[in-house]
Amino acid sequence: MILKNRIRSSWFLLVIISVLVTSVDGFKWPWEDDGDSSSSSSSSSSRTSNAENYAPHNTSCSSDSLIRRASGLNDDEKSYIEKRWETTNKNLIDFLNNRANLSDFNARDFIDNYQEAHNITIGLAFSGGGYRAMLCGAGQILGLDDRYDDANSDGLGGVLQSASYLSGLLGGNWLVGSLVLNDWISVGDIIDGEAKIWDLEDTIFNPNGINVYKTAKYYYEVYNAINAKDDAGYDVTITDIWGKALSYQFYTSDTDGDNVTWSSIRNLSSFKNHEMPYPIVVADGRTPGTQIINGNSTVFEISPYELGSWDPSLQAFVDTHYVGSELSNGESSQCVSNFDNAGFIMGTSSTLFNQLVLRLPNMGLSSILKTVIQKLLNLVSYDEIDVANYKPNPFYKTEWGNDSITSNDTLYLVDGGEDSQNVPFYPLIQTDRGVDVIFAYDNSADLDDNWPNGTSIVHTYQRQFTQQGNGSPFPYVPTAEYFVDNDLNKKPTFFGCDASNLSALVEYHDKKGLNETDIPLVIYFPNSEYSYEANTSTYKMSYDEDEKLGLIQNGFEVSTRDNSTDWAKCIGCAIIRRQQERFKLLQSDECKECFSKYCWQGSIEETADDIYGSTESQTDTSLTAPRTSSSSNSGSSSGGGSGGGSGGSGGSGSSSNGGSSSGSSSESSGSSTSSSNRSSDGVQTASVHWYMVTLVPLTWGIIWFL
Repeated sequence: MILKNRIRSSWFLLVIISVLVTSVDGFKWPWEDDGDSSSSSSSSSSRTSNAENYAPHNTSCSSDSLIRRASGLNDDEKSYIEKRWETTNKNLIDFLNNRANLSDFNARDFIDNYQEAHNITIGLAFSGGGYRAMLCGAGQILGLDDRYDDANSDGLGGVLQSASYLSGLLGGNWLVGSLVLNDWISVGDIIDGEAKIWDLEDTIFNPNGINVYKTAKYYYEVYNAINAKDDAGYDVTITDIWGKALSYQFYTSDTDGDNVTWSSIRNLSSFKNHEMPYPIVVADGRTPGTQIINGNSTVFEISPYELGSWDPSLQAFVDTHYVGSELSNGESSQCVSNFDNAGFIMGTSSTLFNQLVLRLPNMGLSSILKTVIQKLLNLVSYDEIDVANYKPNPFYKTEWGNDSITSNDTLYLVDGGEDSQNVPFYPLIQTDRGVDVIFAYDNSADLDDNWPNGTSIVHTYQRQFTQQGNGSPFPYVPTAEYFVDNDLNKKPTFFGCDASNLSALVEYHDKKGLNETDIPLVIYFPNSEYSYEANTSTYKMSYDEDEKLGLIQNGFEVSTRDNSTDWAKCIGCAIIRRQQERFKLLQSDECKECFSKYCWQGSIEETADDIYGSTESQTDTSLTAPRTSSSSNSGSSSGGGSGGGSGGSGGSGSSSNGGSSSGSSSESSGSSTSSSNRSSDGVQTASVHWYMVTLVPLTWGIIWFL
């Protein structure tokens, strides 16, 4: 303990010294050039070639339109899914026959007889919640992976290979990005050490422990990469730094992710061979200085092919490869590539600094230290660098969407859970994708002890009754209070088991061609304790090997129901249910027994309230609602669910108020927020340097010191 305290003290003193030293005019790191520090050529010459790879660069434009209206699936996605079905159908037959072992059921005939009309489509959604969500999610996805022997003998091996879509946000997206961008590596290979990633022994901002030299070199490399983007003329924010830091932990590439882009997923052999589910990141649109509320947020998705939103506030998508190009209504004479750096995309989906502000009151710090840290973090937030800046805005002057988006030369995105939808259902409930069943893994920290309480699924259910959510139907769910009172936050539950009970939702959405069987059945997996206390803090920034493996093992048991003997059978029943209903096929007695055990059979009285009012009353679809003194208690928290709210009609009370009063004031906030004028190159570079070597180490140094 004495040694640990001395190490902490040394780190704290190092941080303070770095603040004082780097504040002195003319300061240079030992490895910097002796030339004029204000010269961009000097800074450029000292960078490694890897750093240059981070910066966007000019490229020729595609002959195809770069922007399209959100009407139906992108042709490339559609082609991928159709090819993917050839694989998923074979794997689903294998799972149903060899793992589910359904009685008197011929899986091959069932799949083959109806695939011409509809292919069973499975979606997997992994929630936010920092490293907790990543590691728990790793175990959960491992329980579905037939490349892992234990998943075949004791789990749900083959479900992953039968899935068509995979979505993630925050920690869930770190999981998705780690696996996908390393050419669809298995979590089992990471555990066995075949992939040298996920070294979490030391915090991401002090990755080399007490080795000061290596840590300084690490910051130097991060600084060079970010500075290369700045030199190229693009705004840089804390998200760039955060994303670059994540890259060191998640990629095996020698360039530490500098030249890895989200659109480059298209070039991976596993993607070309349709071996992976189609990966999608979820983020929220937000103008700095405001707080999102569930009802009027614009939800964005980022896939290997497109970035955009299905919401009526935008209803448009741009080619991910060309994000960063200066477009006007989708037209450009000079295009840009490499803006979609994979670390930056994963950082976009996990802008944690603004969430730290929301969590500070619950961190148990002394009042003096809390004040110091909050001032530091408020500096980041109020300087409008707690968001990811997509400038130029790819949707600038687009003919679709609200003025709050299309008239601004910058698109501001933040992590996808700020609207309290911490489980990324959004891409999977778009009816054009035809998803039949969603495996929803909720590793949020809604309760004081860091366990989920259903807030995320409640908010997605409620959002469908807003103007933004209309047309994205979701099955009935109870309140968050009901989840806790009936232990639904401690065991898997099926929602939407009987499509015939969803007719009122079909009538409400009034969408052409929408049927009850188009609303997916949801299998909800809350993080809960089996073999390990997996309720670590969202803001826990380091894990030793035992902790890491403990969370992964517990996640495996969450997914496999602790190797329950009937679980694979009941999962099989859930997977085939919508197809049975679609073609008027009777459910077997054993499946009826499963549904009796796992389906929520709640009444209308127990269903979560529509706290946002009817669609007709929701006229404002701007990106934001004004921040008020009470809005920080709205119960939203992507960094692990709602920090305190319990969802339903209770936990979202202030969000409801924000939604009903956001009208013109929200539009005013949006219209008054334009991209900040860029400073001169020298000042901007100095600003980046300050954030890199001062604010970030100081903030995390203090937190770690505590």
